Amino acid sequence: MILSIDHINFVVSDLERSVRFYTELLGFHESKRAHLEGEWIEKIVGLKRVVADVAFIVAPAGEPRIELLCYKTPEGESIPANSLANTVGIRHIAFRVDDIHASAKKLRDAGVKLLGDPVIVPETVVTHDAGHKMLCYFHDPDGILLEITEYK
Repeated sequence: MILSIDHINFVVSDLERSVRFYTELLGFHESKRAHLEGEWIEKIVGLKRVVADVAFIVAPAGEPRIELLCYKTPEGESIPANSLANTVGIRHIAFRVDDIHASAKKLRDAGVKLLGDPVIVPETVVTHDAGHKMLCYFHDPDGILLEITEYK
């Protein structure tokens, strides 16, 4: 029944800041923008008086796209536990990179705090078809947990 992943939604507090973070620092490109308001969106999300703006971004290799959604009303809340790796629910998205050490350095140089240095997943745990995995976690400006990963 499912054909593919169409998009992933991140609710953000400052759309322009998030677009800059994902495009200028991580290398995504913005593909479209839209303003969301009216009965149609209220029916979809189950909230009243929705006013929001959205920017769609895509990685250089293509889709799925990420939908950066910023609600003006009703305003949501940031829940600190959502930034922790062990909180139940959708917890992070991983971005594949060519050179994890260069990517980690670029993030650090931009002031992004990594949760730790890149780590190799032991072969005794799992080896993916793409090879041995090296990864590290970090947060976007809203505390959304992200991963960069490289396979060798």
